[in-house]
Amino acid sequence: MIRYLTHNQIDKSLWDECVEQSPDGLVYVWSWYLDAVHPGWEALVEDDYKAVMPLTSGNKFCVNYLFQPFFTQKFGVFGKTEVTEEKIEQFFEAIPGKFKFAEFRINNSYETHRTYTTYTTENHRNIELSLNQNYFVLAENYHSNTKRNLAKAKKQGLMIVENAKPSAIIELFRKNRGKEIKHWGDKEYNRLLSLVEAAKNHSACFVLGVQNPDNQLIAGAFFMISHHKIVFLFSGTDEANKELHGLTFLLDYVIEKYSGTDFTLDFEGSDNDGLARFYKGFGGEEKYYRELKFNKLNKIYKFALKIFKNNKI
Repeated sequence: MIRYLTHNQIDKSLWDECVEQSPDGLVYVWSWYLDAVHPGWEALVEDDYKAVMPLTSGNKFCVNYLFQPFFTQKFGVFGKTEVTEEKIEQFFEAIPGKFKFAEFRINNSYETHRTYTTYTTENHRNIELSLNQNYFVLAENYHSNTKRNLAKAKKQGLMIVENAKPSAIIELFRKNRGKEIKHWGDKEYNRLLSLVEAAKNHSACFVLGVQNPDNQLIAGAFFMISHHKIVFLFSGTDEANKELHGLTFLLDYVIEKYSGTDFTLDFEGSDNDGLARFYKGFGGEEKYYRELKFNKLNKIYKFALKIFKNNKI
């Protein structure tokens, strides 16, 4: 039986036990991760946590809706054994009727060609790189432009900073690309900082920076690590020093460090062609996952939805 649980009804130890054993497990669905990105998250749970599905909801204009929080690429249904498509549909059907609108993304191990009778679907692109070969084989598979940029970076006297300060990397992002992201403010950045600290406390995160010879931070990134995946969650780069190719230098360092292991480097995107091209330059392959949507609102509410949807619900 699949039950809907409010936040205070969830047994987080049993939840994490299920996530830990899940063949499709993702870092985003640990209870501590969900606590950080969406306090008060709810859930669907089968029997005694045989399978679980997180629900992250909001309410605007008296409408309850489901959405994908910042810093989570996808969720889905996670079980102690492999979850079938039929089981996934059972979970979807168990979503409480109070949720009138939803946009959420599901794990890419599910069939991307499958159609659902009550949902509209959309495919999203991800780039992943298996690290199970030795570094020289992996580096040989870099695209020619990536090889050229890496060669330039190695001539600049750049240095990797282990355990770089997360706040410094966030500030680097805010002063550069972050200027274009108007819907992110102190709340979102503070949540990211709290998430990184929580992940470090659970040995599920490492933070790296890149300094130039003047000890100036020119790039940095947060990586989440769980279920044999290294997730490239967030990065910041200094546009004034982009010709030093600090991020290329940093990603190559991670690939070399974890080469010959059973880890997969998950670049976490992207639907943006430019980013996808950059990530594929390291030899990554395209993978696809699905976004599912439903809309049970009447015409008035559908009009109101267009207003607040533009504000990244």
